[in-house]
Amino acid sequence: MTPPRHIAVIDIGKTNVKLALVDLETLQEIAVVTRPNRVLPRPPWGHFDTDGHWAFLLDALKRFHSDHGIDAISVTTHGASIVLLDDRGDLAAPIIDYEHPIPDEIARAYDAIRPPFAETGSPRLAAGLNVGAQLHYVFAQDPGLHARTDKILGYPQYWGHRLTGEAACDVTSIGCHTDLWNPSEGTFSDLVDRLDIAGKIAPVRKSSDILGTLLPNIAAATGLAPDTPVAVGIHDSNASLYPHIMGQSAPFSVVSTGTWVIVMAVGGRAERLDPDRDTLVNVSALGDPVPSARFMGGREYELVLAGQPTEPTPDDVAQVLADKLMLLPAVEPHTGPFRGQQMRWTGPEPAIGSGQRAAALSFYLAMMTESCLGLTGAAGPTVVEGPFAHNPEFRGMLAAATGRPVLASDASTGTAIGAALLFAGKHAAVPTPPIASRDAPAVWRAYAERWRDRCMSD
Repeated sequence: MTPPRHIAVIDIGKTNVKLALVDLETLQEIAVVTRPNRVLPRPPWGHFDTDGHWAFLLDALKRFHSDHGIDAISVTTHGASIVLLDDRGDLAAPIIDYEHPIPDEIARAYDAIRPPFAETGSPRLAAGLNVGAQLHYVFAQDPGLHARTDKILGYPQYWGHRLTGEAACDVTSIGCHTDLWNPSEGTFSDLVDRLDIAGKIAPVRKSSDILGTLLPNIAAATGLAPDTPVAVGIHDSNASLYPHIMGQSAPFSVVSTGTWVIVMAVGGRAERLDPDRDTLVNVSALGDPVPSARFMGGREYELVLAGQPTEPTPDDVAQVLADKLMLLPAVEPHTGPFRGQQMRWTGPEPAIGSGQRAAALSFYLAMMTESCLGLTGAAGPTVVEGPFAHNPEFRGMLAAATGRPVLASDASTGTAIGAALLFAGKHAAVPTPPIASRDAPAVWRAYAERWRDRCMSD
């Protein structure tokens, strides 16, 4: 069966809401519209503007279909959100913003019932970043909410439910540091029984399954065919990972760079994870556990360069290597594999705006990434996505430190493309990124080894 070509992707990010139309033959976004995802600070808690988003999405679907034609719909959203529906299929309560603060006494009560990291692969995170903590909080704030809740859905599936009337969760969202899932067993964790929600959670399905087709009123409002299929949907980080899972064989790792640097080690070893070093287990679109680690590399980049980015010259790079000038962790001490440590320079701090500062920073970011790869038991090639993929000093030092190939992805493999590929099945034409690393010079390997030694000795 020929897969559909034009996929409308509902992409709900924490900052923006987007509808993108993806051409599966070219893997390009041929139309995009966005709106801000502002949190409404009204009672009972800070929550998302779902009605505003819905009106925006229906209008955009109608325009896209009129201009280009839509063959199918996929949904991807940020993680750490969950949806409670009543017996009429409406929201039982507004969808809480995961950054909404949770009082200390409620957080402590939750800590007493949450399962251990060994069971869930979920470290304890701030505010409502653990979905279980959200549920515990909202049930405590609204004593009647538990009884009003008929179905509990993943956030991608909420939008799918509004399109199709069908209820589900997907494996990537339920496995996104929720505390509700046991990724090694592929089943719910003990927390589901402790929160008394076992009979309320919608069936957990693979992201690429078809959730359903359009409700008659949605087809009428948008002009789309009533038999337009809607995929179950996917968590956004896993949408970025999905094209690589389709195009490569394990083991390999994907390093997604931006404000957060997220390391996902396909075929890695979850038993090496340390929750105190910002590691966790994600669940891929295929339902498999993916050892992961992270740090705020993009924010660290901005802090160190202080608004004066500079391209280092070959002389700058050579001088940093010769002087063994190093930036040691952690620039952002609240996250990452060296939480609680304070940044320091091994020699005189290079001036802001200098090429040596930029080179040493790139080496630092590469070594932090290598630390994350080591924590996840990564093996095989490393694919770098996002801004750091275009940084030759970062790529070179990462190759030197790992001793493995580093591939720079310049293909369009973002969240919308990954979500659209849910309709491509096993026949996805995913481009393979070119190899960006060669055998590392000895001086680069020596620098990497010395950086590791300094981190262990300080």
